[in-house]
Amino acid sequence: MENPQMKSDNGNSENFNQNMMSPTGNSAANIIVNHDFSHGLHSWHPNCCNGFAVSAEFGKRGELSARSGGNYAVVTNRTECWQGLEQDITSKISPGSAYSVSACVGVSGPLSGSTDVLATLKIENHGSATSYILIGKTSVSKEKWEIVEDGKIVPQSGKVFASATERTQNWNGIQQEITGRVQRKLAYNVEAVVRIFGKNVTNASVRATLWVQTPGCNDQYVGIANVQATDKDWVQLQGKFLLNGSPSRVVIYLEGPPPGADILVNALVVKHAEKIPPSPPPVIENPDFGVNIITNSQLNDGTNGWFPLGNCNFSVGLGSPHILPPMARASLGVHEPLSGRYILVQNRTQTWMGPAQMITAKVKLFLTYQVSAWVRLGSGANGPQNVNVALGVDSQWVNGGQVEINDDWWHEIGGSFRIEKQPSKVMVYIQGPAAGVDLMVAGVQIFSVHREARFKHLRHQTDLIRKRDVILKLSGAGSSSLSGTSVKVVQMQNSFPIGSCISRTNIDNEDFVNFFVKNFNWAVFGNELKWYWTEPQEGNFNYKDADDLLALCRNYNIETRGHCIFWEVQDTVQQWIQALSKDNLKKAVQSRLTDLLTRYKGKFRHYDVNNEMMHGSFYQDRLGKDIRANMFKNANQLDPSATLFMNDYHVEDGCDTRSCPERYIEHILDLQEQGAPVGGIGIQGHIDSPVGPVVCAALDKLGILGLPIWFTELDVSSGNVHVRGEDLEVMLREAFAHPAVEGVMLWGFWELFMSRDNAHLVNAEGDINETGRWFLALKHEWLSHARGHVDEQGQFQFRGFHGTYVVELDTASKKVTKTFVVEQGNSTLFVPIDL
Repeated sequence: MENPQMKSDNGNSENFNQNMMSPTGNSAANIIVNHDFSHGLHSWHPNCCNGFAVSAEFGKRGELSARSGGNYAVVTNRTECWQGLEQDITSKISPGSAYSVSACVGVSGPLSGSTDVLATLKIENHGSATSYILIGKTSVSKEKWEIVEDGKIVPQSGKVFASATERTQNWNGIQQEITGRVQRKLAYNVEAVVRIFGKNVTNASVRATLWVQTPGCNDQYVGIANVQATDKDWVQLQGKFLLNGSPSRVVIYLEGPPPGADILVNALVVKHAEKIPPSPPPVIENPDFGVNIITNSQLNDGTNGWFPLGNCNFSVGLGSPHILPPMARASLGVHEPLSGRYILVQNRTQTWMGPAQMITAKVKLFLTYQVSAWVRLGSGANGPQNVNVALGVDSQWVNGGQVEINDDWWHEIGGSFRIEKQPSKVMVYIQGPAAGVDLMVAGVQIFSVHREARFKHLRHQTDLIRKRDVILKLSGAGSSSLSGTSVKVVQMQNSFPIGSCISRTNIDNEDFVNFFVKNFNWAVFGNELKWYWTEPQEGNFNYKDADDLLALCRNYNIETRGHCIFWEVQDTVQQWIQALSKDNLKKAVQSRLTDLLTRYKGKFRHYDVNNEMMHGSFYQDRLGKDIRANMFKNANQLDPSATLFMNDYHVEDGCDTRSCPERYIEHILDLQEQGAPVGGIGIQGHIDSPVGPVVCAALDKLGILGLPIWFTELDVSSGNVHVRGEDLEVMLREAFAHPAVEGVMLWGFWELFMSRDNAHLVNAEGDINETGRWFLALKHEWLSHARGHVDEQGQFQFRGFHGTYVVELDTASKKVTKTFVVEQGNSTLFVPIDL
């Protein structure tokens, strides 16, 4: 008789040992007859298959020895998944009693991987259909014994758990109102123990979400945490949240799995988060800055130190460049010539095959390493090929840099990485081209970067391009007798734009607002101007959030960027837009442009017109290539005062060939040839372990277009706040020292309100962390102050950063205070001061 719940693969033999069933709490009363097969198959029945018992002595010589060393049964000739051994226990069970189940099982036969073995109870009721109850399950690999236990779910702690059943929507789940038990501007930790249960669902994401209703009855949904849960084990879900405003209602709930899957909750705890002491600065002994950790990089000793990854083979050739690649040369300075030898990799049958080397013992935690190599394609190439320096850090893939090659020249790969947790294995390998394409690799360099040496160079560059000579020239009554008058010059604000991302919920927190308006002079809205926010459903508009943010910025004289009119990546496009016909989509695009740019005409200095065109193509695929240029043209017609930007990620870090500087330039030129008024280049700047020369090389390439470059979404991430501060300093100094860069926007600064973990400058409850202090110290460094006396010509001279100044003159008869502005310029600025 068929059992629809049995799942062992057809054709495999099942092996059973010590099958037992007993009332819970009474392990001695096993109700299974002949549970150890000491009497062969007595009392057992093979269900539509064959079976036999194997003695302990034979089992020692057999293919699969019994786990306990005793007898076991083998079930063969199975043609259906439900076939197996069964035993009638009708007379041995009592209604109302609980029974535990345990069995030791294994499989053999033509099996690849693992399969489930199930224990099932078949119940035949008088006058009703036969039912089947799953009472135990385990996953079994070939020739291994595993335990099948009862299917009863036991709480991880305590005696009970809650279950959300009959869910018909992903957001259905367990919830509790916590209004009045949480306070605004305090951070709360959330911890839950969860798992799932449901037919045909073995794993799914479980999320903790906060539903917040404001006094104005606006709904806000705050994601707290998520975890991948399974139907086998309890897992921990952990997160953190903070309320900026004073809500009228707050509800926490668990959601996520597909409809039909139950959410099980063993515990849910919400409590005020304790302040965690900051991590100390890492202590790195003998950093060996600039020393190559690759063995036999020059190949003077053949291929010693290298090994082929996979079944490819390689040899040493002669004819590669003798100079270091430019990005490495910028870090290392004068360097001995390379040998000109290269590794030729042939017979590659997989993309990941190439030369490899173990560097586990040479990599030091928290050091930033620069990666450099010359690479070239050999025979077999057909079209452009990606080449990548990769690192295998235990089971994690780390990108050390990529380049796309479509010719037979040598190309530079440049990138960086950092490891912050002790690994057991680190391997570097060069991979990427399609199978069958030969690869040539030369001069591989991996070396730790001396950031302070680079900073010294950047300070000099900054002085050249961000400062100006200034002469204060005094005039007016009695000016001839002012020689020796004391002068104090204080810069109030640097004019270089440094802004931040903000959101509507942030501005309900006065501590957030105070830090923002004190330290930033530009703003960009995280989501509130995006189409999916302003029109989530067709005809249902929401501009209030953007209006509120814009009002705050105008009140504090903070300039704003418009991000973004469109977003080319399909996953970010509302479903109602994706469902439109081509003609209706064209109309919707035009309506979006008209509505947004008419409403906010003259209020946003910049617009990111079509976000991330290097990584998505939704509108182009649906409406044709011309749509991108037309978006720029129409936006310019609707608001000629706004500068229209490109905006994309991984432009500056060398790790994505889709948006490398060369590709970005090509795309900008293509749009301009179609008449698109592209006025600015946006580099998002979501970067890890940045290295100055790699970033600078990208800026140099993009700078040839003569367009202003902005870092539009800058953030850096590290679990160590000191290292994070260094990373932020690298990016800000590189931007400030480069003549083509005209502004930097951080993608947030407040914990819990950033898109990346471990990227904040200010902790959730308002404490400035070490990264924030690093940022403030840098801003202070970029303010010029001067003291002295008026000379005999009635002048006072100094060199200062561009921006707004106040000068105080203490004459014999009075004190005079004047405000003046130092604009950009190469010539000396004369500032007349009429007394």
